Amino acid sequence: MVFSSQIFLFYFLPLFFAGYYFLLWRKAKHSSLNFFITIFSYIFYGWMEPWLVFLMFGTTLVNYFAGRFISKENATRTQRNLALAISVIVNLGTLGFFKYYMFAMGGVNAIAEAFGAEPFTVLRVLLPVGISFYTFQAMSYTIDVWRGDAPPVKNFATFACYVSLFPQLVAGPIVRYNTVAEELATRKHTFENWMRGMTYFCLGFAKKILIANQVGVIADRVFEADAPGILNAWWGSIAYMMQIYFDFSAYSDMAVGLGLMLGFHFPRNFNGPYRSGSISEFWSRWHISLTTWLKDYLYIPLGGNRVSRGRTYLNLFLVMFASGVWHGAAMTFICWGLFHAFFMIVERINGKRALYYKLPRIAQIGITQIIVLFGWVLFRATDLTSAGKMWGAMLGLTAVNPADPILSAEIFTPTAIVFMLLAFIYAFSPLRAFDWCQKISIPRTITAFALFAFAVLALFTQTYNPFLYFQF
Repeated sequence: MVFSSQIFLFYFLPLFFAGYYFLLWRKAKHSSLNFFITIFSYIFYGWMEPWLVFLMFGTTLVNYFAGRFISKENATRTQRNLALAISVIVNLGTLGFFKYYMFAMGGVNAIAEAFGAEPFTVLRVLLPVGISFYTFQAMSYTIDVWRGDAPPVKNFATFACYVSLFPQLVAGPIVRYNTVAEELATRKHTFENWMRGMTYFCLGFAKKILIANQVGVIADRVFEADAPGILNAWWGSIAYMMQIYFDFSAYSDMAVGLGLMLGFHFPRNFNGPYRSGSISEFWSRWHISLTTWLKDYLYIPLGGNRVSRGRTYLNLFLVMFASGVWHGAAMTFICWGLFHAFFMIVERINGKRALYYKLPRIAQIGITQIIVLFGWVLFRATDLTSAGKMWGAMLGLTAVNPADPILSAEIFTPTAIVFMLLAFIYAFSPLRAFDWCQKISIPRTITAFALFAFAVLALFTQTYNPFLYFQF
């Protein structure tokens, strides 16, 4: 189930809030509220593939008991380390199997074909929606308990609610247990928070329907075209750059908004990444919950920047490699991570500054986003060959398909140009939904509701409505 579907908007969400606020009106305990959230979260997650709930439930069980064992007073250091190791192995093993089994089989078959053998399939594995998010979230709990940074949860139902919270379950932000532990036990439901959450949700929904979906059509047509011209290649690449930002940040906005309406304060996940003046700054603003997760649980344990220069560069390499691997089982994702690693290492060598840091700020931003744009081509392409062709088209190094003018007529319509300009202006403006929703006023609320109403009307006319980060 996705937030921008009619089932979610007109059936799931009204039914959920009717039941939730009925329990609040009856002054139900937080344990009852959490159980109610858990039930609906499992319905939400298993709507398309019911068997997925058993996988998530298994992950929840393993991490809950690992946390309980780690926090036992009479547990030895060896026993605590063993419990942590089991949790990490199960989480990463599950994630690795479902994400990389089919990728590995492809490699095995390629080798088999090279030796003249027939390709074969032992098992066909489908990637569970959102598995990267909830496994990282659950694993962070056991690590934090082991470190003493999070209180061990005693009630399984509470922990199940934490892992399965439907607002951020399938596409983040990645929420750590210690940030919501108190709110799981007792949280305040205020009208101000509800209005802030609703405003936030409405703005996110509008960004998704009115911008991400519109520019996404342009991106798909260009990336699916054969040998586009230089202008079309740049237009389509910029369209994807805008699509992935507005698609993912819109989901995060809606998730944070829904959390506020339930009394939870989820972390900010985006902070104007396309206003960054360096690749390092970009990663401090993009998918913040993943960046900080990798920093706290991989980069710092590896030594961070407290080790020699060579080791620091290696640590940066490993973190960005892990980011690429986390995103998907394809060489394009891995190369995308290494692409960013190269520029981050160069900036670290240059004193944590971009090579062009002496240029005016607007030039720094422009150069940084061109680098990011070429990286997004890698991220979007189906394989490295396709990415190379698109890069070649952007640089004018490849032959152009004679039918390219037809593609231009399809992607440079007045409507397409208007939505691309809107996306471009908002992405590079200082206005951020997170900041805008900190203080609620009648004009802001009316604006958000008007945009939401317009987006709902647009939803009924759209057939193109993907959520890009569901695949991760």
